[in-house]
Amino acid sequence: MKKLGILLVFGILLACNENNTSKGLGAFESDDLEKVFSPSRDSNNLEETIIESAEYDDAPSPVVQEQKIIKTANLKFETKNVTETHQNIVSLARQHSGFIQNDNSGKDYGREYIRMTVRVPSEKFQLFLEGVSEGVGYFDQKEISQKDVTEEFVDINARLKAKRKLENRYLELLQKAKNVKEMLEIERNLSIIREEIEAKEGRLKFLQNKVSLSTFYIEFYKTSEVKSETTSYGQKVTNALKGGWNGISVFFLGILYLWPFLILLGLIIYLIRRYIKRRKRNK
Repeated sequence: MKKLGILLVFGILLACNENNTSKGLGAFESDDLEKVFSPSRDSNNLEETIIESAEYDDAPSPVVQEQKIIKTANLKFETKNVTETHQNIVSLARQHSGFIQNDNSGKDYGREYIRMTVRVPSEKFQLFLEGVSEGVGYFDQKEISQKDVTEEFVDINARLKAKRKLENRYLELLQKAKNVKEMLEIERNLSIIREEIEAKEGRLKFLQNKVSLSTFYIEFYKTSEVKSETTSYGQKVTNALKGGWNGISVFFLGILYLWPFLILLGLIIYLIRRYIKRRKRNK
């Protein structure tokens, strides 16, 4: 009798559980369209309705997330031979399965320099850093930074999973659409969801690239003495004579530029003198 009672209770509990499960699985049936497109509901609540219908899904089991670190280094130092240092860094990059992303060289007042951007696998970060630092007496600048983006990684992955699930829900609704208006509304929301998925996938790829490949910004240079030219006394005299002659040339050239004004001035003086002579004669 006891055993029969226990079996009866167990059977009732099992039936209740199956009933709840069937409700969860049936939460996203044809009546969703009526809920979504009913006049009492705004079209902006479409996504909320679909997410509510997914609440019966099993929660994912927790997974230990690998730490995602973006490593960056800024290095600046003086070298005795710019060409040799450049060749050494190129060789180190190849040795550690890296590559040169940017390579610029130039000269300014008393200095020859090269600026490089090198990408190296993150697991080789320390080895490459030690290779570049070898033989460097001191660094004008040495900045090592590590940015933990694990949380952002987890967040984007979770959002991507939710967005893809939401996309599938919309596709299911699209098959149940009863008229063109409902189809257009669902397709509009599908387009928005897919754009969001693409944006998050792009961000995820960008972060993965930064995490997998560390970035080194390297500048090295060589300074050279500026030689000042000494001028002898004889050279100074020659330069002075040349300068005087150049001054006279410029003066005469300036007068030539003023020839219209000189002619006009001469004509005015001539008329004034003639006028004065006439007055004297009349007296």
